[in-house]
Amino acid sequence: MKISRAFMIALALPASLAAQQPSGGQPANPITSAFRGRITPLERNVAQAFDSIPERLFGYKPTPAQLTIGYIAQHLADDNYLFCNTFGEMKATRPEKDTTSPDSVKAKWPRDTLVAKLKESFTFCQNALAQLDDSKLGEQVSLTFGGNTRQVSRAAMVLGHALDLADHYSQLANYMRLNNILPPTALPRPGRGGNQFPLSARTGSVDAARRPGR
Repeated sequence: MKISRAFMIALALPASLAAQQPSGGQPANPITSAFRGRITPLERNVAQAFDSIPERLFGYKPTPAQLTIGYIAQHLADDNYLFCNTFGEMKATRPEKDTTSPDSVKAKWPRDTLVAKLKESFTFCQNALAQLDDSKLGEQVSLTFGGNTRQVSRAAMVLGHALDLADHYSQLANYMRLNNILPPTALPRPGRGGNQFPLSARTGSVDAARRPGR
């Protein structure tokens, strides 16, 4: 399993923010709440993006050097468990084939299987996040990757999860636009002014026949 550069950036950041204590008038656990407020919509956007991509495109990649959409799906699920297993005492239990099958094999599993497994990983991460409060963010946890084990702060793992989601959502959004599918964050929002193009209920793609000037 490859790891994104976003994760390495997270490990390099200081864990000092975890030592911050809320002052008068602030809600309890403001740092954890901020993490949760960023992670939850990112997970939702990624899930909606995969829901919008038809199975015929799960083998698509823009260039030979890039990852297919199916590969990204299984990779993200693995990443989610890597990060979220460090959030507290709760640990994920996964089927053996999910952890022993090569990434290249999992990337070709049926779309519905890949999306379901990705959403299961999001559910686990939400439950794992619920264990956290600000007092636990500075705690050290063991991370084993590539045969090496190191100690990192729990805050770094939570931040790494958020950065990883943002990194791969951006990647998916580009893939979607290359296939004339609007990513979730580009869809018209109810109640906003401006031009709102007709959208396909299945994919969220712009109805090209009714674009201005067509």
